[in-house]
Amino acid sequence: MKKISAMYMAVATLVALMGLSVSVAGAETLQEAAVKKLIEPRLGDGAKVDEVTKTPYSGLFEVRVGKDIFYTDAAAKYVFVGRIMDAQSSRDFTRERVDELSKVNFSDLPLDLAMKKVKGNGKRVIAVFEDPNCGYCKRFHKTTLPEIDNVTVYTFLYNILAEDSAVKARNVWCSADRNKAWTDLMADGKAAAAAPASCQAPNDKVLALGQKLNVTGTPTIIFADGSRVPGWVDAKTMEAKFSSLK
Repeated sequence: MKKISAMYMAVATLVALMGLSVSVAGAETLQEAAVKKLIEPRLGDGAKVDEVTKTPYSGLFEVRVGKDIFYTDAAAKYVFVGRIMDAQSSRDFTRERVDELSKVNFSDLPLDLAMKKVKGNGKRVIAVFEDPNCGYCKRFHKTTLPEIDNVTVYTFLYNILAEDSAVKARNVWCSADRNKAWTDLMADGKAAAAAPASCQAPNDKVLALGQKLNVTGTPTIIFADGSRVPGWVDAKTMEAKFSSLK
């Protein structure tokens, strides 16, 4: 592991000295196609490489499998798993690339499957994937949302943490006032009344949506520009993020 870490640092230092940045635009070159042909069978049966892109990092190639990335050499002889960072500024090029791959087209979200809550003028918009048994989601409701104004929040009830998550979510969705029922549950621990048998909640559709978007934890916050923030964030961090979108 020490040798691998040293290799990452050497690559990152070279990047810093050369003043290079990531560039992954453009059509696949013959060399990239050749690396893809070499690396794919070496990843195991059934492995599917979606994209190979030459980077400015000392001849390395970025290999993308879904939203996961790693690096290899021109002969696909070695695999580098980890982050490439600028040793001087600590800029994380790998994280930037992963964030880019994780972006969502906000306008494509099926907002009819979400609860809608408007605070103030509602001009700032976020979508949040939450589980009713999620402790950090509850913290988000208790400490962050009360301090944020002028925002529209679309909440997708993403039931992945416990067997009764789907039941709790359905009870909230089928309440006369969904937003109040959700706030009562998440901020005050007051469960919603049992839903009538005739009420249908979009639990399965939201679950499929989250899996399609590779939402792996709750809360996951998606902003209007398509970027996402996993986990709980405080109001100061949220405001900073909103400001960066202007």
